[in-house]
Amino acid sequence: MIYSNTNPAYKIISNHGFAEVVENTALQQHSLHAVTAYNAGDIICSFAAKETLTQPTYLTIQINHDHHITLAPEFLQYINHSCHPNVFFDTTNFQLLAVLAIEPGDELTFFYPSTEWVMAQPFICFCNTTKCLHSIQGAAQLDEKVLQQYQLTNFIKTKISQRQQH
Repeated sequence: MIYSNTNPAYKIISNHGFAEVVENTALQQHSLHAVTAYNAGDIICSFAAKETLTQPTYLTIQINHDHHITLAPEFLQYINHSCHPNVFFDTTNFQLLAVLAIEPGDELTFFYPSTEWVMAQPFICFCNTTKCLHSIQGAAQLDEKVLQQYQLTNFIKTKISQRQQH
C-alpha cells in the first residue's frame, strides 16, 4: 500500500517540518515520510545521541564496537529498513543524508547493516526491492561484494577491513 495523506489506511501521528511520522492503521506500523524533496547528497537533518548503551537494541544505531545510541530527535527511530535505502546515518558527522532523490510522501529508509555489525533482532526483510537480501542480521553476516553496494559508516568499514586482515 502506498502512503497518501488522503488514504484512510494512514494516519499522520506527528509532523516535524521535514518529515512526518505515519501509522499504517491496518498493520499498526509506523514509518517516517518526507514532507519536502531532497537530492542525493543533501543533509536532511542532524542527530545526536539521546542515550549511549553498551549493547544493541532494536532501536539503537551502532557508532563503535561497544557504543550504541538511541536517537535524538527520537522520531528518527521510525526510519525503517530497506535493501534499497534512500537515507544514510552518517555517525561520524551525526547527519542524516539522502543517498537517493526523495520526493514528498516518500518513506525514509536506511540499510540497517550500514550501521550494525551484529543486530540485536535479526529479521526477514520483505522490502520487495530487486536488491532484497531477505535475511537481515548485520554487516558481519554479509559478503563484501554485497556491502560494497551500500554507503557504510566508518565503524562498519573498519570492521570489514579487520575481517579482511584475518
